[in-house]
Amino acid sequence: MPTHVHDTDYAFDNGSPEAVPQLRALESFLDPITAGRIAPPVLAPGGTCWEVGAGGGSVARSLARVVGPGGRVVATDLDTAHLTPADNLDVRRHDVRTEPPPGDSFDLIHARLVLLHLPERRRVLASLAGALAPGGWLVVEEFDCTAPLRVLTAPSDDAAKLFAQVTDAMLGILDSHGADLAWAQDVHGELVAAGLVEVDTVTHARSWPGGSLGASLYGTNSRQLEPELLDAGLSPGQLEAFRRLLRDPGFAVMSYQFVSTRGRRPVR
Repeated sequence: MPTHVHDTDYAFDNGSPEAVPQLRALESFLDPITAGRIAPPVLAPGGTCWEVGAGGGSVARSLARVVGPGGRVVATDLDTAHLTPADNLDVRRHDVRTEPPPGDSFDLIHARLVLLHLPERRRVLASLAGALAPGGWLVVEEFDCTAPLRVLTAPSDDAAKLFAQVTDAMLGILDSHGADLAWAQDVHGELVAAGLVEVDTVTHARSWPGGSLGASLYGTNSRQLEPELLDAGLSPGQLEAFRRLLRDPGFAVMSYQFVSTRGRRPVR
């Protein structure tokens, strides 16, 4: 799971060497889903967009291509190291928790895997909804981490148990950093409470075989969280065995459930 900052109590460091493979794995899995959720009529040429917690910038660049030269995209993050501005793409360092929105009339606001990490998530969501133009869309996408990750095939029962042990420990660390692992289930109601209409939610999950880019995400996360995993009682040998398992073609696991919720600000 990602986060987008390195100077708060977030579990993952966007400035670490592991951030790039983490972002690439997530983009490979999630960008096609996001593209479908923000396709016309949600997003149209000439629109004004805000990409919150832009991370590696893949969605911001996609938005910029769709809105074209007549539109504008603002990509914000606390760490903008992986973001590159363009003619219609502005990059700004911005703390969505404490700073006002970088505008007050966006046709689309998109936040992916951001709010679940923020203790102020409900207040931030209300602020995002308030920054929409009449008729504008807010799209919030999160992982639902409440269901146990389902191992589909494994070389042994012990290997399956090791996967569960390490991933349970990683989720415990996220929880200790203030993440709400069930937040994805609440977003639909929060958008309705914010006064948005046409609210709808879709959930996506898929199998990740050993050696795939998706499976590599678990290994990357284990390296990012290694000091805390060791503090939690796991051994270096267990972590290395976990990473070998993720490269094993005889292993397969379901991804986290990815929950995409969107709603529109009424025109009147």
